[in-house]
Amino acid sequence: MAEELIIGQFNDSYPPVMDGVANVTQNYAYWLNKKYGRCYVVTPAFPGYQDRDPFPVLRYPSLPLVFRPPYRLGCPQFDLELRRKLKEIPFDLVHTHSPFSSGQLALKIARQKGIPLVATFHSKFYDDFKTVVKAASFARLGVRQVIKFFQQADAVWTVSQGTAATLRDYGYRGKVEVVYNGTDFVPPEDPETRRRAINEQLGLAPDELVFLFVGQHIWQKNVRLLIHGLKLLQEEGVTYRMIFAGTGYAAEEMKELVNELGLTERVIFMGSILDRDLLKSLYTRADLFLFPSVYDNAPIVIREAAAARCPSVVVAGSNSAEGIIDNVNGFLTENDPVSLARRVKEIITTPGQLAAVGAEAQRTVYRHWEHIMAEVVDRYRELIREHRAKTSTFGPFSMVK
Repeated sequence: MAEELIIGQFNDSYPPVMDGVANVTQNYAYWLNKKYGRCYVVTPAFPGYQDRDPFPVLRYPSLPLVFRPPYRLGCPQFDLELRRKLKEIPFDLVHTHSPFSSGQLALKIARQKGIPLVATFHSKFYDDFKTVVKAASFARLGVRQVIKFFQQADAVWTVSQGTAATLRDYGYRGKVEVVYNGTDFVPPEDPETRRRAINEQLGLAPDELVFLFVGQHIWQKNVRLLIHGLKLLQEEGVTYRMIFAGTGYAAEEMKELVNELGLTERVIFMGSILDRDLLKSLYTRADLFLFPSVYDNAPIVIREAAAARCPSVVVAGSNSAEGIIDNVNGFLTENDPVSLARRVKEIITTPGQLAAVGAEAQRTVYRHWEHIMAEVVDRYRELIREHRAKTSTFGPFSMVK
């Protein structure tokens, strides 16, 4: 029987702050804890939130990020009790999904304990920095600090080939491994029941055309383009309902734009949805998943939609489009509102296409986390073996980088 592992998963976002990276962290922890040993999540505290995960979630003090709600700025240096707890846990390996407060803490733990540190590069940090600081020079400075962190990790992973290319563009020159994301969804056994429930909840007609977007409500996700594309569809006489699920700093401005364009009756904003079963029902009800983001690297939401046979419309050439074959397991559009509206109109006027492409998406795009975690654990074990062999051969000085 394989040795049980004790793993730490570190990240700066975690429920109730829900984004793709938080989703990854939660699912890594769930399957590690369920099948391979013990797992601890280490993440900033969120006021008033009570964790209910079947594994320990260790929280440290945080402050609100006023320029990026609902995210928190972690301050682990002020929590001596947490540091004592982490020192007592006999970790075999720690894995961080962020280079910031949680990543720095994971690096410190790895060096103190002489264990490997895995760091996954998930995000286009330059875009995030540029949104906040505005100046390109300061954004590049922030990226240099990010790369300096990844250079200290024992293994660097990315979530797609496109993400690996972004990391290289940022200046990282070390070894990179691609470990793809999955989803916790399984294909629904009761699609018609779920469709009826959503129709009743949202006041939708049974045959009404429904589009869906799930993700952070931030301008980087190309939601402005999406809303203007919806306006063009309205002008073309296309009858539809659009559902936005999520939250973010641009949520109120998105609602204002929808109102200005006269789309209020067509668009539903549902806010953040932590109920995974409800979210699964939304995917099941939607005819198309509209995700024109050129910011995302390997969006889990596309895999979630595929689980429910809901095909995605993505921008050709973007990292989000990796693995999507036009008119086969998804749909491609150019990066402008006119192209998006034209593409959507073409799709919905081609009989039988949605069902066929949705079925192929489920077959080729969908992949469950349980299968991915089996591969992840194999990589963890190999890293642990290599690290122990290196340390026993060369002594503790081999840990100095």
